[in-house]
This record gives sequence, structure tokens and C-alpha cells, in this order.
Amino acid sequence: MTWITIDRDKPIPLTRQLYTELRGQILRGDRKAQDKLPSTRKMAEDLGISRNVVIEAYEQLFAEGYMESRKGSGYFVSAGIYLEQHARKETPPISSGENKAESLSIIDFRSGVPDLTHFPRQTWGKMVQRACQEAPLSAYGYGRPEGRLELRQVVSRYLYRTRGVQCKPEQIIVTSGATQALTLIAKVLLGQGKSAVIEDPITQDIQTIFKATGAVLRPVSTDEYGLMTEQLPSREESAPSFVFLTPSHQFPLGGTLPIQRRLQLIRYARLTDCYIVEDDYDSEFRYDSAPIGSLQGLAEERVIYIGSFSKILSPGLRLGYLVLPPDLVERYRDAKWYSDLHTPALDQLALAMFIEEGHLEKYISRVKKLYRKRRQALCRALEQAFLGTTDMRILGASAGLHIVAAFADIPFTPALLEKLQVAGVRVYPVEEHAICPGRHVDKIILGYGNLSEEKIVEGVKRLYSVLSVAGSLSGENL
Repeated sequence: MTWITIDRDKPIPLTRQLYTELRGQILRGDRKAQDKLPSTRKMAEDLGISRNVVIEAYEQLFAEGYMESRKGSGYFVSAGIYLEQHARKETPPISSGENKAESLSIIDFRSGVPDLTHFPRQTWGKMVQRACQEAPLSAYGYGRPEGRLELRQVVSRYLYRTRGVQCKPEQIIVTSGATQALTLIAKVLLGQGKSAVIEDPITQDIQTIFKATGAVLRPVSTDEYGLMTEQLPSREESAPSFVFLTPSHQFPLGGTLPIQRRLQLIRYARLTDCYIVEDDYDSEFRYDSAPIGSLQGLAEERVIYIGSFSKILSPGLRLGYLVLPPDLVERYRDAKWYSDLHTPALDQLALAMFIEEGHLEKYISRVKKLYRKRRQALCRALEQAFLGTTDMRILGASAGLHIVAAFADIPFTPALLEKLQVAGVRVYPVEEHAICPGRHVDKIILGYGNLSEEKIVEGVKRLYSVLSVAGSLSGENL
């Protein structure tokens, strides 16, 4: 049977996953016209899934014409479906060892995903119910673009208490997550003929948002401590609109910007008359010390501060915020209005109560213990697996929901990533987020927030099983 991937950790129903895999194989010609498909019972046994799942997938493919049914004989691939543009080279038969991967559930080390099983559903539900019952009539009409005053007051106090952010409620714009905050920054400060200094590497999404304005990105390298401020463009060059960075836990390398570089960056912003955009990524989840103070608290007139509750509570809430220098507030208020009028008011009121009554900080304290154990399990498993076998380094383990593992002389090429996928483990190359390519081909991002300790250990075993072989091969064979 052609290899089929079923991932129980995906939010996509198993029926849809199987349907998509089989349809793709038929379109590519992996399964040719008149090929007989395994019986529903055999397919279910091979994949370790319910037979009803297979029956539903087969029936959908039959209804759409990809399969035909022959009474007493089973299902066969219909004629005239193969798409030449999707053709790929024939691959050698899968060895008996690789065949075991057919029934493996993929262990996905995706970063930035909290453990949603610990989301405080009951408490949050009470907050939502109270918000609906107690909200003033104004919450049911069109709201202010900057967000509900109740939430902005609470966030202002919370940020000062936990992150040292100096701001009044009037400086806060409530957004639909950090992505909208980034989009508003790009809309107001960037455009044709403008530029932004940006960390390298940095997440692809941020690069895409900023590039879409027509602005020029000016990458500055990062090291284990974050942005290398000595590489900032000289004052003789045209000044950027802003410098973007993630100083609390640089994504993806994980460094924390030291105070010397923070002060150097602030001096640079004042001398060049540009802003600093501080994305306070993963700041709450710091394991070896108290949370690092914000850049904004050192220079509120120069720093645009971005925060989000997606990584803390749930991405489904879509609640974030901007803290702005006073001279930018009106421009961002207008940009938010023309973007989506306002963020849902009842969600804002529920969150305000959730924070004000102490539920957020209790929740953070509780899940930090969980994430700390998972971080320790991941680091320990990596160190034990690769001890004495390769020059493996762990970066960025002090905070957040991911680490970076660097393996000397092992480039993570598409072919190697495919081998890892076959072995049942999915990892994410740092190089995918690099602006200037070539410096980080040996590094992978390993997220642990949404994986149990048992899955983390098993995932590292699968990683080792592939890399212990790949490390002895030449780069062109990977």
C-alpha cells in the first residue's frame, strides 16, 4: 500500500485526512486507473483507525468519481483522472522497516501552540456568561476602534505589574491578535520608499506582512543573545521607519536581549528618529528567572509594544493589543477603524474580568509548571540521545514554548525532512525563517507546549533514529 499519513494530533477529521491522501495519490498517478484499493477492513487495520472512517472516505471518493465499485470485488481507481502536472518520479519500494511508518501517528514539534486541554473552560465560560448578563447596552452596538475602556484599564495595570510597561489606557489599542497588530503597524509606518530593520531570522509571517507594503526589509543578524545591535545600519544611511525585534525570547533562536544591547538600541532609535517595535513574544513563560522587563519601560516615547493572549490562553480568542507612544495613538485608532471597526466587545469584557479577578496569573503559574517539565524532558532526551554521537547544541531553552537544536554538519534538507516524516516525526527548520540564507541550515525548531512528556521522548527517539544515519552521509545524499 502506498504510504498514507494519518495524524491524530491534527484538528482535521481522520475521514478528511484519508480522503485527501487517497485523492492526491490518484491525481498524481501513484494509484493508477483500475488499481484495486485495499478492502475497508484491511485499510483500517493497517492505519489503526476505525473501519467506519475508511468507509466514509471511500464513499466520498466514490461519490466524486475517483473510485468505482464492483459488486463482490471491492473498490477500483476510476479511469481518466491522472494529472500529468502532478507526476513525480517513481520511488524505490519501501523497505520492511519503513513500512512500519504507515501506522505511526506523527509527533509534531510545532512551536507556539499551547496545551489547549488545560484551557480553563469552566472559569472562562463563567466570565463570558457574566459579560453577556452584566454588559451595558453599548457593548451590543458599534464600539470604539481602540477597544473597551474596561479592558484597556485592566491591561494597563497588568502590564505595569508583570512587565514594567509604562502606559495609560489611552495608549492601548485592542486588536484581533498579534497578527492584526503587525498589520496595523505596517499600514501606518511602512510603504513604498520606506524601510524597516528586522531580525534575521524571524518568522515568515512577519516578513510577508511587512513586504506586502512595498517597503524594503533590512535584516540584522541575531545570535544567542538576540539582535546584534552593532550591525544596525549606520546613521549615514537613510533612517528606517522602525526596528522590529522580539527581545524577551527571540523567534526562532530564543535569545534574550541583554540590557547593554537594549540601551544601545534605544540610543540608535533616538539618534535616527525611528521607532522600536517590541513583539513581547513568549514573555510570560520564563523558567529560570522572573520575566524580563520590557523595552517599552525604558523608552515609552520610542517603543511600540505588541502583546497577545493567544499563546497564553487560546489562539481561538483572537485578542491582542498595541501599546503606542502618545503621538501615534490617533493614527492607529483610525487604521483600526478602517480595518474592522472594533474587536468583539463581549470577549473584551470577559477577558477584563478574567484578568482583574486573578484568573490569568493563576493559570500562567499553573501551566508554567507543566511547560517547565516538558522543556526539561525535551532537553534531557536530546542530551541523552545524542551524547557522544554528534555536536548537538540546545538554544533558547530559558523561555517560551520551543527550543532550537543545532546539529553540526547535518543540513536539514527537504529530503532529510521527508525521511523524518516517514519515521513519524515532524520538525521545523530555522532556515525557513532566514532572510539571508545559509547560516542556519543545521538548526531545527522543536516546540513542546502541546506534547506530553511521553510523546516528546518518543519523538526524540525517532529523530535520533534518522539523524544517526544521516549524520554519516554526505550533504548531497541527505
